[in-house]
Amino acid sequence: MNIEQEKLRLHFGAIDRSDRLTLASTFDFFQEAAINHAEALGVGREALVKSGQIWVLSRLSVVWERRPLWREEITVRSWPRGWEKLFALRDYDIRDRDGGAAVRGRSCWIILDMEKRRPLRPQPVMENLPLNEGVDAMTGIPASLESREGLCRRGERRALYSDVDYNGHVNNARYIQWIQDLMDSALLEQCGQARLDINYLGEVKPGETVELWAAEFPAEGWEWAAAFEGRRRPENSGGKDAAGGFLTGAPASGVPGLDTPENGAACSTPVFRCELRITRGPAVKV
Repeated sequence: MNIEQEKLRLHFGAIDRSDRLTLASTFDFFQEAAINHAEALGVGREALVKSGQIWVLSRLSVVWERRPLWREEITVRSWPRGWEKLFALRDYDIRDRDGGAAVRGRSCWIILDMEKRRPLRPQPVMENLPLNEGVDAMTGIPASLESREGLCRRGERRALYSDVDYNGHVNNARYIQWIQDLMDSALLEQCGQARLDINYLGEVKPGETVELWAAEFPAEGWEWAAAFEGRRRPENSGGKDAAGGFLTGAPASGVPGLDTPENGAACSTPVFRCELRITRGPAVKV
């Protein structure tokens, strides 16, 4: 068994006004743990580039059983968990000082041929890594998400300097910040438990503009749920943004705005799809 473990106190920049870990900061922690562990195992960025390969994050599912508090002692953990078809699996969790898992996650990565821009079989890389059999943060494969009906355009974001990472495209955690900024801040601050599933469908380069679409859907066991989709903006896109509700600009009735797939906006290229489920709850000290 080989697990990356990083102990720390939850710092100020990772919390919101409720004094609790934000969704986006969770992705930052998971990203750093995965990068550090890949480097330690000899399959990091530089090692793969020498072989003309790169890691590409494809899917990620995260469950927050609770959101850790500012200055709380936590341990961020990450470990490889084998492979499934073209996906290399990696698990994560954030544990409290008593060893309880406050946050759990599982990701799917693709090894991409840099020249041909095609996915490669992960076995040649993964066979040399610990499988960590039986050590599961989550089970199964993060789901492939379909576009939900009734999505409304809520706004747009242009990829600027602070969004772009070393690889020359918008960083995976930045999309979660964009999603948070579409939502009512009170709902996020009151969030006690949550589940977020995201599919990364295409890279966004500096200067490109992404239209942000969203709609609520039946929560089924959660208090609130919504789907989000980022679409590379067509050159001649026009139309009106929607307004009201827990989604910034979302109509409280859920009635789509003018820019819905039925009105022709579906021709734009999706770059991510995400589903977020939330139940409100108080902060829990450990």
